[in-house]
Amino acid sequence: MRGGWRHSLRLRLTLYLLSAGGAALLLHAGLTLWPMPAIARSLGYAGLTPWGWPALLLTIVLLLPLAWGLAGALLSPLRRLLRALESTVLSYRDGEFGSAIAADPPGGLSELSSLMQLHSELGQALREQRRHLAQRELLLDTVVQNTPVALVLTDAQERVAYANIAARQLLDQGRGLAGRLLADVLAQAPPDWRAALADVEDGLFSVMLEDQEERFHLSVRDFRLQGQPHRLRLLRRMTRELSRQEVASWKRVIRVISHELNNSLAPISSLAHSGAELARRGQFDRVPGVFASIGERARHLHGFLAGYAAFAKLPAPALAPIDWRPFLDRLADHYRFQLVGDLPPTPGRADPAQLEQALINLLKNAHESGGPPDEVSVSLSAPRAEWRIEVQDRGPGMSEAQLSQALLPFYSTKRSGSGLGLALAREIAEAHGGRIAMGNRAGGGLWVAISWPRA
Repeated sequence: MRGGWRHSLRLRLTLYLLSAGGAALLLHAGLTLWPMPAIARSLGYAGLTPWGWPALLLTIVLLLPLAWGLAGALLSPLRRLLRALESTVLSYRDGEFGSAIAADPPGGLSELSSLMQLHSELGQALREQRRHLAQRELLLDTVVQNTPVALVLTDAQERVAYANIAARQLLDQGRGLAGRLLADVLAQAPPDWRAALADVEDGLFSVMLEDQEERFHLSVRDFRLQGQPHRLRLLRRMTRELSRQEVASWKRVIRVISHELNNSLAPISSLAHSGAELARRGQFDRVPGVFASIGERARHLHGFLAGYAAFAKLPAPALAPIDWRPFLDRLADHYRFQLVGDLPPTPGRADPAQLEQALINLLKNAHESGGPPDEVSVSLSAPRAEWRIEVQDRGPGMSEAQLSQALLPFYSTKRSGSGLGLALAREIAEAHGGRIAMGNRAGGGLWVAISWPRA
């Protein structure tokens, strides 16, 4: 009825009621006045003409089919509209937003025009939102799939729900990972992969890929997706960045050494000149003081260079059995710590002096982290086929940028730090065929772990 006269629902209902009322009056008059009384008299049944309550009851009985038909005619457009609405709502529930209802209301009912218009606008808005959402999902999937950061999403059973191209290439030579248990994916992977991905905290680790050592930064985040717990692991390759940082670190150490040499050689040169002048003047009583000052500056310079030489000339480890209880007691003489857990019953095997030096450096950093000294702890375990010693503190921890550079030589977060402690510990761990990993603790603080093979 586009362009025609629209009937309002109230007007149509009024007309139907008037029609029903008029029909009732006509029926009642036909039964009581004319023509039924005249027909009855002409047939000789004048006494059978209905009157009073019988006539009213007969009028109602005869009026019911008419009222039923009028009600059906009145509700027919509403029923058609409700069926159309039900169909479109079911389509929306199934994710199909292409269904639409004609803009003209059924039967030309003007009260339904705004409802029809709003429903049409709702369908259009849902279609637009779905189109934009699909475009955003396509863009996000393209970005995630092609990012160099390996991304692995697992559910509560550690079953892979999503993995991008980098993760598939890194963990299973490009084969699909979705729907597989992460443990099954890592079954054929090197032990370093299994150990690294078993951690639930951020940290650095190294693995051997194609006979070359590659370093990665692992980020782990737990969250709920569609009401179910999920875990997201991000693996960022850090080898190139670390190499660039190492070059920058070497440049920095050259500047530091040059600065320290100049600061020591300039006073030595000046003192030597002063001593020669004093000797020329015959003031020999002041010459020993000059030599003492020269010796003090020379010892300072020797100690400074000795620290760098110890890092640069680390000898091959001399493996020997280690009885853990006496070893940790000697370690506690340098820095106090709490021992967490029981000690393994079997002795370890490593270079005792080098391992002690590495742990002294880690404990020194833990005590200088700014956390409570009595919160520094050490744990010793033997997971799988390796030894693992972990040092923990309750300091402020590190940012991701600091974690990515913490193991570089000469990098330090402390103003007066040499940047050799963690780097030396890393060298010692790798000389034993192991690795060093670190990350932030839940609740604050840092953990640093040294692990190496038991055999």
